[in-house]
Order: sequence, then C-alpha cells, then structure tokens
Amino acid sequence: MADSEEFLQEMQEGLSEAIKPYQQQLNKRQKMADFVRQCIRGASRADFFQLDELLKSKSAEDVEKESGLKGCKEFLGQLRTYADEQVDLYRVEFIEDLTAQAAEAELPIEIDFPRFSVLKGIDGEVDFAQRKTIINKKPLKSIDPRRIITAVCKVKQQLYDRPFEPQEFIDGIYKIYEGILKKEKLALGDPVPVLQFYLEYVISQQNRAFLQDMDKGKFKGYSLDQLAVDLWSYVQAGTGGTTSGHALQLRPGRNHSLWLIDSDGERRQIAHIAFQEQKRKGRKK
Repeated sequence: MADSEEFLQEMQEGLSEAIKPYQQQLNKRQKMADFVRQCIRGASRADFFQLDELLKSKSAEDVEKESGLKGCKEFLGQLRTYADEQVDLYRVEFIEDLTAQAAEAELPIEIDFPRFSVLKGIDGEVDFAQRKTIINKKPLKSIDPRRIITAVCKVKQQLYDRPFEPQEFIDGIYKIYEGILKKEKLALGDPVPVLQFYLEYVISQQNRAFLQDMDKGKFKGYSLDQLAVDLWSYVQAGTGGTTSGHALQLRPGRNHSLWLIDSDGERRQIAHIAFQEQKRKGRKK
C-alpha cells in the first residue's frame, strides 16, 4: 500500500512538472488575447486615453512580437497613431476637463499648467510628452483627468480623512522635543534637528507589538506628507500652542532638511524645530 501511494505521488509530481511549460504558454496566450480585447473595447468607446496607455505598454510589444498574432501588428500601429494624435489635440481641453472632474469630486484645485495643487500638501505635475502625472512625487502612468482626480482622492483620504486632534498632536510633538532636549542636554528653546525629531516621532507612534518584534508587517507608517499636513492642520485649528504653554517654531535650512508646510501654508525646507515658552497675558513682572 505504501509503495502504491509513493508511486502515485511520484506520478502526480512528474505530471505537474511536465505540464508547467504548456500551462505557462497557455497563460501567456490568454494574457495577450485579453490585451487585444481591451484594445477592441477602447476603440469601441473611442477612449484614446486608454488606447494610448495600452499601446505604450509592454503587453503591446509582446503582442506585436508574437508570431501567431502577426495580423494584429498593423492595426495596433494604426490605433497608436490615432491615440497619439488625439492626445495631442486634447491638450487644449485638458485644463477645463481636469477642473470639471475636480469640481465633481468636490476638490478645490488650483492649476498653473503643467502643475496643479489640491488642498495644502497635495501637488501634481502633468507630463504630456511622457504620458504621466506625478502626484506628491509618485508617478501615475496616465494623463486622463478622471484617473488623475481618482488618484488625488486617494491621497486626500490618506492625508486628510484621518482622525486628528490638534491639541493632542502638538502636545505629542512637544513631548518628543522635550525628550531630545534631555537626551542631548539642551535647554528649552534650543533647536533640534528635524530628521532626528521625525525619526523619534515615528517611533513614538508604534505599538508595543512592533517595539517587541520589529517586523515590517507591524510597522505603522507615518509619511512626510502626513507630517506636513498635520502641521498645517494644527496651524489652521488655532489652538495656540501646547497645553503647557509652549509655541512651536519651524526653522528653515537647506542641509539635512525636510520639506514641510510652514505657518503661511508654503512648502519650505525645514532643518530644525524648537519650542519657546509663550508670553502669558497679565503676567506680573
């Protein structure tokens, strides 16, 4: 019985290995067929954005090189030319459509083509030549206004649609600053490097499970964009400093700096942060 089970197991493994190359070829052909169907759908809808993205992809190259799909090459080439021409003609309408898509999503947008901004801390730039859009330094391989605004909405959700308590935030910032002062034997008001502060603040956001086992799956991310937006949201809230009566100062500098949003709502290179004791009204001299 044992010999029979061992034999059958060996046969299963052997057949599985034997069929792998054939299955891989089938999967490759299915992927190519799906790609051609996508092109057909894009053409049926006159969706030149989708066609432009599809026909500049690696999948298009694969289909055109496939000997069994020689008949597709000529048609894909003609569609590529069509899509290029339509995208070039579309430049004139782009700003109007991007504005309309933003309005539909209830997003306040400012456009200084090719750059645009949505709220503080969300910035983009459109590159028609490369057919891509950069949003907060991350590339989107599209110049379709619908896809751009969809991507912006995701960034907004990450940066703005989070629980945020301005007083709790600034008190937490001050606690980290105070800890660095003690560690470095500095006095209140002394500047601390923003890179050191950022690292320690992110570590302070981690739970005990991560600190006991620093596996990346347990890490709670806190991006620089989140910090920049939280600082701006704190300023906008007008809480007036920490509970203990200290005011935040962001000090500019180019070396070892981070791009943050200052109290005027402008992105600046910040090298140090500090807190000063606030002057209390009515204090006796």
